[in-house]
Amino acid sequence: MSATPVPSSSSTAERELVAFRMGEQEYCVDIQSVLEIRGWAPATPLPQSPSYVRGVINLRGTVLPIIDLGARLGLPVTPPSARHVIIVARIGLKTVGLLVEAVSDILTVGEDLIQPTPDISCETVRAFVKGIIAIDGEMISLISLDGLLPEEIVQEAA
Repeated sequence: MSATPVPSSSSTAERELVAFRMGEQEYCVDIQSVLEIRGWAPATPLPQSPSYVRGVINLRGTVLPIIDLGARLGLPVTPPSARHVIIVARIGLKTVGLLVEAVSDILTVGEDLIQPTPDISCETVRAFVKGIIAIDGEMISLISLDGLLPEEIVQEAA
């Protein structure tokens, strides 16, 4: 899968996105928020944490919370396996690991290819999905990381 290159003479700005799979659906996030991509490592559960928090791992001496992105988006939860990966990303001032099934591509797309989330979607969907990109006959949802963590958690890090 690759996006159609946008000519450099175009006035449309380009964005680089990390594409990944969860279930049968393709999603992407802005590459500027991604710090690294690493293989799955079992997480230590945290008591009384939300159901979408898998726990924490030790990332080079730093405690990194792991968010099951599928569970956070309301998708069916699948147990992590060796093929799952963790996208280490910045959300505000906080660093978190996002558990996804597989990273599939790095996309470069023009802003004009990102279509708005349909108005028929509920407010919850629009909080997470900031746009839809159609590439090679496949629909890819652009995820906004800003809405993934509750505001009080993001502010704790500030």
